[in-house]
Amino acid sequence: MNFYIKKQLFIKEVLEEVEKKEQYGKSEIGKGKNIVIDYSSPNIAKPFHIGHLRSTVIGGALYNIYQYLGYHTIGINHLGDYGTQFGKLIEGYKLWGEEYDIEKDPIHDLTEIYIRINQACKEEESVLNQCRDNFKKLEEGDPYCIQIWERFKELSLKEFQKVYDQLGSHFDSWNGEAFYSDKMEEIMQILEKSGKLVESEGAKIIDLEEQGINTPCIIQKSNDSTTYATRDLAAILYRARTYDFDKALYVTSYEQVLHFKQVFEVAKLLGLDEKYTKGLQHIPFGMVLLPTGKMSTREGNIIKLEDLLEEAKARAQKMIEEKNPNLEGKEEIAKKVGIGAIIFNDLANSRIKDEIFDWDQILNFQGETGPYIQYTYVRTKSVIEKIGYLPKIQEVKEEKLMDEYSLNIIKLIYVFEDTLIQVTQKEEPSILARYLMDLAKAFSIFYQENKIITEEKELQDARVYLTSIVGKVLKIGTQLLGIEMPDKM
Repeated sequence: MNFYIKKQLFIKEVLEEVEKKEQYGKSEIGKGKNIVIDYSSPNIAKPFHIGHLRSTVIGGALYNIYQYLGYHTIGINHLGDYGTQFGKLIEGYKLWGEEYDIEKDPIHDLTEIYIRINQACKEEESVLNQCRDNFKKLEEGDPYCIQIWERFKELSLKEFQKVYDQLGSHFDSWNGEAFYSDKMEEIMQILEKSGKLVESEGAKIIDLEEQGINTPCIIQKSNDSTTYATRDLAAILYRARTYDFDKALYVTSYEQVLHFKQVFEVAKLLGLDEKYTKGLQHIPFGMVLLPTGKMSTREGNIIKLEDLLEEAKARAQKMIEEKNPNLEGKEEIAKKVGIGAIIFNDLANSRIKDEIFDWDQILNFQGETGPYIQYTYVRTKSVIEKIGYLPKIQEVKEEKLMDEYSLNIIKLIYVFEDTLIQVTQKEEPSILARYLMDLAKAFSIFYQENKIITEEKELQDARVYLTSIVGKVLKIGTQLLGIEMPDKM
């Protein structure tokens, strides 16, 4: 059977729906459901580098979209503020702390210390053992180790906040790994009672062969210190009790696929309701690689995210100076364009794809980019400004929008809410990014093929009104991705 929709009726329905809702596409389909999203999660005392960008912007976009669809969304920045690396940093600080003024440039100096102590650990086994001992002391509440650790954390968070402010990132909880340090004893007791926790070479593990996972999950190391897995299990138990989640999303690189397979299997032994264990989902994404290979703080080959953001703003400002030197508020516009370019570049491709870092590619303002969508939005604003009025919906004659270029736009606007729902079904923000690019392109063709300012008032009113709703949807969509729209470019 073939069904046909009357074009005029279809156009009328879409325009009325957009007019009716200030926040078009917003819905209540998630009402009563809680979504926990664990994203960004940089390591304290290490640089916030471009590898962290992906988790931050993918998680941020999912947070915004779930919230827009009516879900109660909890964004968690599960900071890497615990573990053997802090034993190393404490040891490095003991040895060389007086050589640095860590208040002045904390992340840079702590990175230098971290690189030096890693080299020392490679050369001397006794240094590595001392580092491990420091972490054990930290877990046991040693006052000196805690004092240094707290100082590292405080200085790091100040630096991270500078980046989050520029990206517009928001979190409801900053509970990192250390928050669970007093909650791991309960995990150990529950797992002991399950009868699945066994000793192996001095460590305590859970064998997962029966579940098709060949690598056992280490719950406690041979020196009695805990692992990432123990802390993640404590976090699952805490989040289930605190947030009663329907879904708990973990936005990290695909390098952690095995880790989360193990943790999610072991979580089934915690005595939680099946609702929680079924709701656990790892949302993996591809790596950002340098042309020479993987980045590593301990090797010292990273690109700081702050440097990337500054470079993006500088390039955007240069472009504005060349094309529109008299533009007011150039710095603020350059910030929106530069950072918008970085965020869109990251979200435009499927999240699972690796990216080779290339300055020119990541900051390319030409072609299918964030600035292209921003420019399209600015063009919709300038059309309305030029005409000097916005017609009311009652003045719009649907028959004036039945050409293929207008209909292409209306069809796209019609599927906006469905597009947002698809993002949450596949946990894939690139679906929205591609949709916005399609809408921007459809408007550009409409703009080239159809005269908007015309002597025929009814035709002009219809096309101006359509132009205004394209601008409206582009702005809502980009905001959901975490991109700000400039009013002029």
